[in-house]
Amino acid sequence: MAEQSGRRDPQGDSMPPVSISVFFPCYNEQDNVAKVAEQAIQVLEGLRADYEMIIVDDGSSDNTAAVADRIAAANKRVRVIRHPHNLGYGAALQSGFRAATKELVFYTDGDAQFDLKELPPLLPLMKEYDIVSCYRMDRKDTPRRRLNGWLWTKMNGALFSLNVRDIDCAFKLYKRAIFDNITMESQGALIATEILARAVRKGYTITQRGVHHYPRTAGQETGGNPRVILRAFKEVIKLHGRIVSGR
Repeated sequence: MAEQSGRRDPQGDSMPPVSISVFFPCYNEQDNVAKVAEQAIQVLEGLRADYEMIIVDDGSSDNTAAVADRIAAANKRVRVIRHPHNLGYGAALQSGFRAATKELVFYTDGDAQFDLKELPPLLPLMKEYDIVSCYRMDRKDTPRRRLNGWLWTKMNGALFSLNVRDIDCAFKLYKRAIFDNITMESQGALIATEILARAVRKGYTITQRGVHHYPRTAGQETGGNPRVILRAFKEVIKLHGRIVSGR
């Protein structure tokens, strides 16, 4: 018997397979990236999705690139983008968004702190909205990093008129067409704010959903690095006027 393609809604009508690009920005995540990719493949295959997976290696100095290449060699839907050196989180996200070719594009970090099984419930929301921006319901980070994240969200929400609970939560789903209509300049941590601010000013709509967050079990976080934070504040000053004015 031939395999049925697509999905079925509760009334039994055939639905086309979801068309989705999924990508992971990675920097020195050799012990996490395979776990994240395997879980994503399992979820996407379960959906019978028309999918592609992109691993963005942002100039890792460990074996992340080699692990990513092995994953891609085993699955023709997986490809790897490699930066020659570490360019920053914003640059990694830009590479992922620009490489995406499907109707929807989803990203999460390659640090295995999210459960990819929480992706499917977001998909029906794209019938009404252009972006699903998730928030961590119980953030499993240090108190200092949680405080920094809360302050960063509040500051950027006020500066850019964004009513978002967790602006940097790395569990977001977009309609890919958005990236044909906005520019992205940030090379660092401002990237999530920049994309949301530019999208809202183009008339795109956002909804929010809570997702679970898990402790990092391998690798080392870089978001709390003082150099990363300083770079983010410099980008806020540089880009605020342009983003608010729609440039």
